[in-house]
Parts: sequence; structure tokens; C-alpha cells
Amino acid sequence: MLIFQLAVILLASKIAGDLSVKLGQPSVLGKLLIGIFLGPSVLGIVTNTDILKEISQIGVILLMFIAGLETDTEEFKRTGKASAFVGVSGIVVPFSLGYLAGMTIGLAPTESIFLGLLLSATSVSISVQALKEMGRLKSREGTTILGAAVIDDILVVIALAFVMSFAGGDVHLGTVVLKKVAFFAVAILLAWKVVPWVLKKFAPLRVTEAVISAGLMICFVYAYLAEYAGVAAIIGAYIAGVAISLTKYKHEITEKVETIGYSIFVPVFFTSIGVTAEFSGIAQHIGLIIGLSLLAIATKLAGSAIGAKLAGFSWRSSLGIGAAMVSRGEVALIIAAIGLESNLLQPELFSVIVVVVLVTTIVTPPMMKLFFHKPETGKQQKQ
Repeated sequence: MLIFQLAVILLASKIAGDLSVKLGQPSVLGKLLIGIFLGPSVLGIVTNTDILKEISQIGVILLMFIAGLETDTEEFKRTGKASAFVGVSGIVVPFSLGYLAGMTIGLAPTESIFLGLLLSATSVSISVQALKEMGRLKSREGTTILGAAVIDDILVVIALAFVMSFAGGDVHLGTVVLKKVAFFAVAILLAWKVVPWVLKKFAPLRVTEAVISAGLMICFVYAYLAEYAGVAAIIGAYIAGVAISLTKYKHEITEKVETIGYSIFVPVFFTSIGVTAEFSGIAQHIGLIIGLSLLAIATKLAGSAIGAKLAGFSWRSSLGIGAAMVSRGEVALIIAAIGLESNLLQPELFSVIVVVVLVTTIVTPPMMKLFFHKPETGKQQKQ
């Protein structure tokens, strides 16, 4: 059954992606929508099995790994201040208004704080693909978005630990912060001393594709360490990509990882987001879904755009950066699952949040297209 589902996903995602491009939108939008069409909500051809989830997880890890490989480290250094502005302001606005929204709909103060944190989360995996297709990934805007996503993830997870410890959960804030500091310290040390050494040792091995195997090993180790430290695995994969981008093996690994990722794993990731959509029983909450969706989109767009403007970007670029930060993706879903388990999120509200996350993910690519103009490079982008 899995083999058939993979065949359907690959066929449908490529066709849908191409159609989306012909209609003037990023191909990722077509892949997201075709997932809804293939999933249980419409045709039911593809189901969200455990193994499909694992393949999807590899897909998003590889996508962020490629983003790291293609990052211009000098530009990354120059955009540090802008990333901080975007990351912080992109949390403050959604958190504040999310808290007020929670109190308005009758949630307890602690639950309202959790809702605010949930709306503050960002996942730029979708934005990364849209940036690649528009030739903007290596631009000042693209680098700022990636840096802001790292800052956003760290701050939201630390704030979440604080809320859960305050709410009586078995969470110690000091331990959470220490684990994250330790992860970034170890990640930097490995990037400086270990990553180049590993690649150098693997390069002369008389086996096929030794260098790409070493690159993938580094990627997965970083992703695992990040997840273990309570940082999203995609952040670890991104840092691994940046580390390898500083070595002479960057181009060889980038080319081959793109072939591996875009041939199977990344399409599965994009399509599986739509497949996970479950619309049964949400009709009674349609007003709340619309309200929270508009709130989620507007607050992240405005908050991040204000931060970008304060950092010196034009209004168009600022709104483009804000649009790229709108998608909540898998990061928000993970936080929502934690809230459900900790009784900080009611079961009926959890179902609503899942749909809201899907909405923010779907609207992100066309919003980015609106504010970012695709440069005339003459080079066909990967789909």
C-alpha cells in the first residue's frame, strides 16, 4: 500500500506543482492543495500512516539542510540585527493579541497565554521552498527570514517551558535553557572542528558516494541533537547545512542532496501536510476557525513586518518577510500536541488549531508571491 501511495504522491505533486506555477503561484501551493485532495477529507487515496509521517519528517529535515547549504554566511552575519528584530516583534504581536483573543472566547488566563504562544510559533519550511522558487533564498530578505526563524523557535520554546512550569507541569526552566545553550555551544564546536574533519576523512574512502553519506550523517546527527535539546529538528538540520557550506564539499553535497530530497522526500512532506487535514466535525466551529485564522495571519504578518521595517527594509520587503513568517507548520502542531497533553489546550480547540495551522501554511506561498517579485535569472527552479 505504501509503494502505491508514494507513486500517487509523486505523480500528483509534480503535476499539481507545475499547474500552480502556470497559474503564477509557487509550486509548493499546488503540492499542499493536492494533499488535501488525495487525503481522507476528499478522495481518501492517501492516508497519514506512521511510515508516511517518518518519510515526511526526513523530507522537511532535508529541505532545511539544503537551505543551510545555500546560506551565504557573510550575509547571515550582516542580517543578525534584522533577524533579531523580526524574530522578537514576530512573537510579541501574536502573543499579545492571541492572549487577548483567548480571554475574549472564555479561556482561563493560563490557557490564553498558551494560545498566545501557539500563535507566536513559526515554521519556515514552506517559506524556504517558496524563496528558492523565487530566487530569494540567498537574498538579504531570505537570510533574515531564516535567522528570525531560529530566534523565534528558541524564544517560543523557552517561553513554553516557563508557562508549563508555572502551570504545574514537570518542567524546570533552568534545565530547558541550559539544554538549549549546550546544544548551540556543541553545534558551533562541531561545525568548527568536527564537521570538516569528518568530511575530509570520508572523502578518500573507496566506496560509492562517501561524501554525500557523510553529509547526510552530519545532518541527521544535528537534527537528533536539536530535538533532544528541545529545539526543532529542522533548526539542527539548518545549522548542519551552514556548517558544511563553509567547507570545500559544499557544492558536491548540495547537488546530490537536492537530487535525493526533491525526488521523493520533499514532495512527500509537502503533500502530507494536506493529507493530515481533517475537516469532519469542524462546521460548528467555523466562526472560531475563521477568526483565529485571520488573527494568526494578521498578527504574524504585521509583527514581523514591523520588525523588518525597523531594521531598515522597505515596506514591500518588510511585508514579504512578514508573509514568510506566517506559516505555523509542524512547529505549532508539536506545541499544540504538548498543550493537549498538559491540559493547556481543550480537545475541541485542538481540532480548531490544526485547521488554523493548515490555513496559515496554505496562504503563505501566495502572500510571499504578492510581495516578492521573481527575478529574471533564466534558470528553471526545482519543483
